[in-house]
Amino acid sequence: MSQTLFITGTDTDAGKTVVSVALLRALAAAGVPACGFKPVASGGEPHGDALANADALAMHAASAAGASLEEINPVLFEPAIAPHLAAARVGQCIDPAVLSQAHALLARRFPVVVAEGAGGWLTPLNDTLLLGDWVAAQCWPVLLVVRLKLGCLNHALLTAEAIQRRGVTLAGWVANDPQGAGAECQGMIETLSARLGAPLWVQRGFEPAPAEVLPRLLAC
Repeated sequence: MSQTLFITGTDTDAGKTVVSVALLRALAAAGVPACGFKPVASGGEPHGDALANADALAMHAASAAGASLEEINPVLFEPAIAPHLAAARVGQCIDPAVLSQAHALLARRFPVVVAEGAGGWLTPLNDTLLLGDWVAAQCWPVLLVVRLKLGCLNHALLTAEAIQRRGVTLAGWVANDPQGAGAECQGMIETLSARLGAPLWVQRGFEPAPAEVLPRLLAC
């Protein structure tokens, strides 16, 4: 059976793609053919004869061979705005069935799929569905990426509460300290470690060893 781990963040630019790519690389180093999955992206830029999203390109490069960029990122919009607004701008509506079907194709071919969200946990997909509700319907465990900065405690705890209220397993969290801010960030980490109710997977660095990643995935 294929295992899927969903990567969400406290907000846009929390570090989801960096973490997703690091996990894919660690799995590859362990001999596990894993594939990235970016179901929805906004912010497409010219790439050859088509558009491509930078996050999806990074995940494609880190994935095992066997999936096209279009399979990894089935829904892409050019405007770099919230996905449902980008879809409305071009007269479309995001269909969750399309996302589920795209994932099913990858799950048949790869033992592990690392799926990355767009924005945060409650990003709207359309007028009636939130991203977190779609993920909850898939029953995927979630890894929360927290960018350590002023306000992150509230954002992280609200996100964790929203995840757990939907009956989803919060498998763990990642402390993203891109500035190496030191003592105050250590206080944030200690606070979140005590309150999130999930283990800290990685603290800075984002290059987890294969021996660390596989047991955590198997425990999800």
